[in-house]
Amino acid sequence: MFSDEQLITNYFTGDKKSLEILINRYLKPIYNFVYRYIGDKHEAEDVTQEIFLKMWRNLKKFKKEKKFKTWLFTIAKNTCLDFLKKKKAILFSEFENEKEENRFIETLIDPGPLPNEIFEQTMNKELLYQAINQLPLKYRLILFLHYNNHFTFQEIAEIFNEPLNTIKSRHLRAILMLKKLLKINLLI
Repeated sequence: MFSDEQLITNYFTGDKKSLEILINRYLKPIYNFVYRYIGDKHEAEDVTQEIFLKMWRNLKKFKKEKKFKTWLFTIAKNTCLDFLKKKKAILFSEFENEKEENRFIETLIDPGPLPNEIFEQTMNKELLYQAINQLPLKYRLILFLHYNNHFTFQEIAEIFNEPLNTIKSRHLRAILMLKKLLKINLLI
């Protein structure tokens, strides 16, 4: 199995099959990311196609010292943002407000289970997905990238062009909100 970088090198030396392998490697993760971002199956298919077209057009600009996966997801994020700007207004609720900047909640010690224990203990996946879908988009995407695609917080920070600590704070807030939502849903 070739690395992403080796496939790119092979493509530029004339092996067209390498590009097909690279696209097939990332087609499903990119589509899933786009679908979570946009929320519509058909639009996600169109945007995913546009992302791979942009990737192909800009492949010569890819810097080999960077990770291809991070570069591709950055293209995906920017393409989704462009689509949403054209398609519909971004809700103000998606932006951080003063209440979210409160560091007090981050310093509290929680005697409850750790985030990974919550994920392991949740038997009902549908309940978990419903709770995740209630989170604001910026939190859902961080959880999706970190837990589904195994991105590090540093890689997520690069994709969103945000400081590392901002991403870590959003992750913590997302886990706290998710924990609260799961407790509420389990009581119903």
